[in-house]
Formats: sequence, structure tokens, C-alpha cells
Amino acid sequence: MTQRTGSGESARESADAAVQRLDRFSTLPERTRPEDMVETSPATAPDPARDMYNADEWLIRYCG
Repeated sequence: MTQRTGSGESARESADAAVQRLDRFSTLPERTRPEDMVETSPATAPDPARDMYNADEWLIRYCG
């Protein structure tokens, strides 16, 4: 197989460029975990009055 040199490069320059490409692209980058790709933030500010309602309060008031 013959290597073509596009811009008049010598065979040594072409080989050096091939080595540099191999060093740069021969391994994949570190894997990013899915937990690191997601940022969570609350959609609304917490409302303390919302948590004051007790759904079972009627049991205490009316059945006790």
C-alpha cells in the first residue's frame, strides 16, 4: 500500500504525524458516569405550610 503525502511532506514527517495521531486517538476518553451528567435542583422553593397538613388527623379528632 502506498502512502500519499498531500502537501509535499516527506515520508518521515508523514510517519511522525501518524505516530502523533495514534497517541492522540488510540484510547477513548475516561467514561463519564450517568450520575455526573445530571444536575438536580428543586423546581420550586419548599413551602413549610404544605407539610403542616396531616391526612390522618380526622382519625384522631373524630374516631378517638
